[in-house]
Amino acid sequence: MCGIVGYVGEKNATPILINALKKLEYRGYDSAGIAVLGNEDIIVRKAKGAIKYLVEKITGEVVKDSKNLSKEECEKAEAEYERQIEKTADFVKGNIGIGHTRWATHGEPSDLNAHPHTNVSGTIAVVHNGIIENYAKIKNWLQSQGVVFKSQTDTEVVAHLINYYYEQKKDIFYAVLQALKKLEGSYALGVVCKNFPDRVIAARKDCPLIVGVGNGENFIASDVPAILEYTREVHYLEQKEVAVLYADHVDLFNEDGEKIIREPSHVEWDLSAAKKDGYAHFMLKEIHEQPKALTDTLRPRLVIENNVPVDIKFDEFDFDENWKNAGRIVITACGTASYAGMVGRYAFEKFARIPVVVDAASEFRYRNPILKKDDIFIVISQSGETADTLEALRIAKKCGAKVIAITNTVGSSVSREADRVIYTWAGPEIAVASTKAYTTQLMCLYLLAIKMGEVRGTIAKDDYLRLLKQLEEIPEKAKQIVDNQPVIQKFASEQFNKEKIFYIGRLFDSASSMECALKLKEVSYMHSEAFAAGELKHGPIALVDNSTLVVALATEPALYEKIASNILEVKARGAATLVITQDCSGAFKNCADTTIQIPECENDLASIISVIPAQLFAYYCAVQKGLNPDMPRNLAKSVTVE
Repeated sequence: MCGIVGYVGEKNATPILINALKKLEYRGYDSAGIAVLGNEDIIVRKAKGAIKYLVEKITGEVVKDSKNLSKEECEKAEAEYERQIEKTADFVKGNIGIGHTRWATHGEPSDLNAHPHTNVSGTIAVVHNGIIENYAKIKNWLQSQGVVFKSQTDTEVVAHLINYYYEQKKDIFYAVLQALKKLEGSYALGVVCKNFPDRVIAARKDCPLIVGVGNGENFIASDVPAILEYTREVHYLEQKEVAVLYADHVDLFNEDGEKIIREPSHVEWDLSAAKKDGYAHFMLKEIHEQPKALTDTLRPRLVIENNVPVDIKFDEFDFDENWKNAGRIVITACGTASYAGMVGRYAFEKFARIPVVVDAASEFRYRNPILKKDDIFIVISQSGETADTLEALRIAKKCGAKVIAITNTVGSSVSREADRVIYTWAGPEIAVASTKAYTTQLMCLYLLAIKMGEVRGTIAKDDYLRLLKQLEEIPEKAKQIVDNQPVIQKFASEQFNKEKIFYIGRLFDSASSMECALKLKEVSYMHSEAFAAGELKHGPIALVDNSTLVVALATEPALYEKIASNILEVKARGAATLVITQDCSGAFKNCADTTIQIPECENDLASIISVIPAQLFAYYCAVQKGLNPDMPRNLAKSVTVE
């Protein structure tokens, strides 16, 4: 996944493009570049590495690293960085341009492979997110026509292919349309042409792209945060749509060049949600935002009477006979979202007494799945653009299943193609490692499972009301945990050099442990795995020695003795141990080295908050190791290509 931006208007494009790229850096940070239409030529500047290296290359000034700075020092460094970005306008001047931040697929990260790419004469420049699957075939053909390539990327073929058709009619719009017909795979494209210095052309297929509509200026971007500073009116481009942006208007077309008339959508997000607000990293900020995100996701769905929650109601749909008579729940997702689905499986089976299948979308799409008419099919995706999840959704719809999507992104492909959509209202999540998106996904799944239990008659009325009251208290309990972060920070400072970290749990905790292990490996690069605690003796315990930390999640009182026994087993083999539990009776006092107590809550709901200490532990381990948890190596925020 990569991030692309574009601008056309009366202002200098350079700082606007770089500012927008900076807000999209979570989408790729192998390299970055811009192409700006100057007085006579397209000016291209590219640099390997993070956006700051592009700024340094343009201005000649070193951008100060804000790593390991205090909150006040971090704010000063950010302000200086912003000044340097504004200064780029003195070096690269022009009112139209495109930009790109890269997550490498074809070709190693380098200045040469960085986008934008141009045709041979440098009169056409292209930025691209996606994968051109038939690029080798096109490249061989273009080379037979005498075209000389400079990079190893699949994207460069797009620039040369557009140029081939441009030479036929000297019409850049015609050239783009013809080139798109030849491309196989996925793409979001931004194109500028020296001989058409009043416009930016954009197109998409299977990769997200939005058009921002401003006042005397217009934008393209891969994601909303890039342009929130400039406009809240956006077009979410549909499959195979093309947009032509001028300073004073935007034209939309289908793949055949026929004009489309559509009003833009209004974005409700607060601009401050896409800024660090003094936190050292977005990941830490987003961990701290979880109480609010959970509240925003929960409150609109609780029916309150006399200050007491009495029911669950989704404005998006009614719980009709399909829910009452469903034979099975099928959940599919990738990565963190799939682990939310695994917790959801326990919730649906516990509260609604219905069988649940949870499948990795990357597997589901290839195994000729068996779906039944009475299945309820749920897809989960923070971005709403995850390629495998989106394809699984389409397969389910072809099979006649009714699809419910849980996503954080209004206007995303998943939200548009599902039969019903439930938004998590988590706000922008910028850090690559998901935190608040995960816990709000859990909140939605719990709401669905509990309401389904009420509809199916598998939850008694008193228990239903008690669960609603317990759900209402979850955001405050999450706040208590994040307020207790110094305890977790201290523990991380003592354990960040462990070679192996194993997370264990039973039932709900077993599912939660998978997400805990993923967070740690994502941001700290520490080897971490999750096991069902009862499976330790069936192989994994062979790996335990004095270089191991074992973290046990223990929120099921009936299983405390079992977990305590597991802890003693690993301690006997030299492991350090931590228990994350809501127990206050001292059940683990004599076996665990360290205990982190979370607030007491309904046992079956504890998974929403038990993951938060593990998120903080992962964050502080990364910081202790001198890593940037917002931008883990080899990872991008959402995987929009296979």
